[in-house]
Amino acid sequence: MTTPFSVLKRITATRPAPQPGERCEMCAAAIDDPHQHVVNVEARSLMCVCRGCYLLFTDQGAELRYRAVPDRYLSFPGFELGRGRWDELEIPVGLAFFFRNSVLGRMVAFYPGPAGATESELPLDAWDAVRAANPELDTPAADVEALLIRMPEEGDGDAECFLVPIDACYEFVGRLRMLWRGFDGGQEARGYIDDFFAEVAVRAGPSPACGAGQQLGGGESS
Repeated sequence: MTTPFSVLKRITATRPAPQPGERCEMCAAAIDDPHQHVVNVEARSLMCVCRGCYLLFTDQGAELRYRAVPDRYLSFPGFELGRGRWDELEIPVGLAFFFRNSVLGRMVAFYPGPAGATESELPLDAWDAVRAANPELDTPAADVEALLIRMPEEGDGDAECFLVPIDACYEFVGRLRMLWRGFDGGQEARGYIDDFFAEVAVRAGPSPACGAGQQLGGGESS
């Protein structure tokens, strides 16, 4: 005799086992690597999502709790930042990323270290001075794009600045944390920094002030 319990037992027995791998944090669909991310603006967190969920939040002008992270890289060849002005930003190392937090309504700064991404108390007047000298730095979309700035070693070249997706910044800092050794990071960490910036330089197109801008959205990131 067939009973509801026996039917349920048979269905359960023949159900395929769940496949390993990451799933969309919104709809639970399976996602591959590389995949895309959205920012939870209120929680200040990244979420791994499928393509369908990503596309729901690509309108950067909308007032949404979630925002899709674009895959846009830009360079700023004429970027100017001297050592004295960098010191005024009160970043204790020669590398940091800056982005506009829409909830706070201001720029925030993070720098890498052995504990991961550490927020710095950014003096906004000092940042305004940097922006005044480099007006093209108003380009990044709030919450989802960042300005990644690297200062040279003493007397060795110019400062570098790139616009990068915010998830790339956190991936970079997370990897750097794993490699960090000693007070200054060690040789392996410094090598990784050099390689990362070389890769960013290859991917980055000119800023809108130097040429045609790029359209937000659509790309994939790991």
